[in-house]
Amino acid sequence: MEQYRIRRVRAALLALTAAGGLLLTGCSASGDGANESSYDGGNKGGGYAPAPEGEQEGSSPDSSDSDSRDVAPEPDYLSTFALDVDTASYGYARRTLAEGSMPDPSTVRPEEFVNSFRQDYDRPDGNGFTVTVDGARTDKDDWSLVRVGLATRAAEDTEERPPAALTFVIDISGSMAEPGRLDLAKDSLGTMTDQLRDDDSVAVVTFSDEAERVLPMTRLDGNRDEVHDAIDGLEPTDSTNLGAGVDTGYETAEDGLREGATNRVVLISDALANTGDTDADAILERIASERREHGITLFGVGVGSDYGDQLMEQLADKGDGHTAYVSDEDDARKVFVDQLPRNIDLTARDAKAQVAFDPETVEEFRLVGYDNRRVDDEDFRDDSVDGGEIGPGHTVTALYAVHHKPGTDGHLATANVRWLDPESRTPHEESGQLESGDLDGDLWEAGSRLQITAVAAYFADTLRSYGAEFSPLPGTPSLGELSEHAHDLARSTEDKDVTQLAEAIDQAKRHGD
Repeated sequence: MEQYRIRRVRAALLALTAAGGLLLTGCSASGDGANESSYDGGNKGGGYAPAPEGEQEGSSPDSSDSDSRDVAPEPDYLSTFALDVDTASYGYARRTLAEGSMPDPSTVRPEEFVNSFRQDYDRPDGNGFTVTVDGARTDKDDWSLVRVGLATRAAEDTEERPPAALTFVIDISGSMAEPGRLDLAKDSLGTMTDQLRDDDSVAVVTFSDEAERVLPMTRLDGNRDEVHDAIDGLEPTDSTNLGAGVDTGYETAEDGLREGATNRVVLISDALANTGDTDADAILERIASERREHGITLFGVGVGSDYGDQLMEQLADKGDGHTAYVSDEDDARKVFVDQLPRNIDLTARDAKAQVAFDPETVEEFRLVGYDNRRVDDEDFRDDSVDGGEIGPGHTVTALYAVHHKPGTDGHLATANVRWLDPESRTPHEESGQLESGDLDGDLWEAGSRLQITAVAAYFADTLRSYGAEFSPLPGTPSLGELSEHAHDLARSTEDKDVTQLAEAIDQAKRHGD
């Protein structure tokens, strides 16, 4: 693997580029108005589009290869999407498989499977990203998997981050009485309260038929017992008025807004709205307006064997946040105790990626997942178009299936990431490139982390194809072959997460036979 850090494009250059007409009004990154004609047949993700013939924009017949490749190609050669660090789809699939069923294909989002695993990308020293581009050849003739890896700086010690103002919005409807829902959330929140700093603040809102502000925004210094009492007193009752919970939660967060702090709503629910305002658009609009006006972000934590996966994901997308799913104590500790306190801070706002494939060497390609995070290609540098909010310690991986033009060699792709500084809103970019000679030989002889990424993507693709009309990735191994690869990787890496992946593949194989 080779790490490329080509250049940082400074704000002045970006302003000139924007003045040249690249800043256009466009769709949001939540999927509204996304370019459904690009590459993979839109949100269905099942098609392949050939890279069109023609010269790259800004090139001329006399241009050298190196000169033409420094110029952005026409939009037809581009793949653009908002960054996403959600992992809930994988967690929910694991639980569903463990309980004896195959997951609904509509709940399987491959990027969330891929982003559930540790990567070894180099990290930057400050805010922003490093860009790593690598790949390997698959068993299918002239097809490769190309991995675009983006990494933020390592998570700082909790003493060095800004203070946090967290509003916990907790579902206490009757369905939360199921073991592994409210009981798990209470234990996790109690432990997390002890992990937070004295200058952090916590508020607690509950909802069932109605929403109630149990605890206003309260500094933890000298008040931890009060917070523990509020959490310990939660009991399940009645129906799920999710809309009321979101409204009251954001009102509470707004009332307790702290300048210079990270203001975040943490929604813990099975997202099965059945009372009050159950219209997703109305709930989402409140989240979007609060995000725009006050910068309050949302972290959605899903629980329960019956889970409103789509609604929770939409809420997090509109709220400039992300989602996770917890099914047991290990998941809960990872999310609430390890991840949330450490990753309260933000390192990048409205982050987007754009990958330009070289039509001289690439016949066709497909982005694996990110179906509802697509952004119109011309909106990559339009900073009014929503991107993803990313914190320290995160990695984002995008995997592409790439069909090479037979007999060609040379430049394959250039990957760019653009983001806004979380405080100054100054735009920045970083780039990385990949040559065909940099492909790491055969996929199953490549580095372990690339192989794990491939197994996770192939597994998600298989689950998404199960019982649905969906075109699988070229060269997708059988579940039996994936199981062998996963168990080999689990042994060689001694990674517990990979062991769980192997177990999930085994369960899918049994259910699918």
